[in-house]
Amino acid sequence: MADDGHPVRRPGGPGTGRRLLWRWRSNPLRRRDDVVEAWIVLAVWLVVAVGGAAVGVLTGRAADGAYARERAERRPVAAALLQDVPGTAGQGSGLGGDRVMAGVRWTASDGSVHTGRAMVRSGQEAGARVTVWTDRRGDPRPEPRTGTEARTEAVLFGGAAALALAGAALAAGGGARYWLTRRRVDAWGTEWDLVGPRWTHKTG
Repeated sequence: MADDGHPVRRPGGPGTGRRLLWRWRSNPLRRRDDVVEAWIVLAVWLVVAVGGAAVGVLTGRAADGAYARERAERRPVAAALLQDVPGTAGQGSGLGGDRVMAGVRWTASDGSVHTGRAMVRSGQEAGARVTVWTDRRGDPRPEPRTGTEARTEAVLFGGAAALALAGAALAAGGGARYWLTRRRVDAWGTEWDLVGPRWTHKTG
């Protein structure tokens, strides 16, 4: 209660919702651009909330499905190194720096001999037995991701897709609102050019 006996209006009170939704209510100050801006804001947040969730889920499922197909199609094959593979500075670090590309030779299930290049552990000599992964045609391929790795990357891809869509929607909405603001400012300037001289004349 104020000193004059009138209630004090606090921020966030009942009037806050009315102020936030003033563009949706009919009032003499509302213009067509205000209604357009209200629809733009609503559309942007719908795209961010609903579209972002949908794109994230679909992207994650697509990535997870692709990794599942890799695991189903690729098979480990025993192979022999065709060259010495010296150790690297990162060998034994556990950071994946101890694997390098090297020439290998393997025998397919039909008895045919193949040669190619595959990722192998460093620090081995020519003739050492290694394991390579091949696809259905027998071509060497990277080792497929495990189920846990696949799910983790699928979640990351889904989140990145959702963030990309949200960023594009917010940028487009911000650009549209900026254009509407400039349009309103220009309209106010035009109206003032018409009304201002009358006020100045009356004041004089």
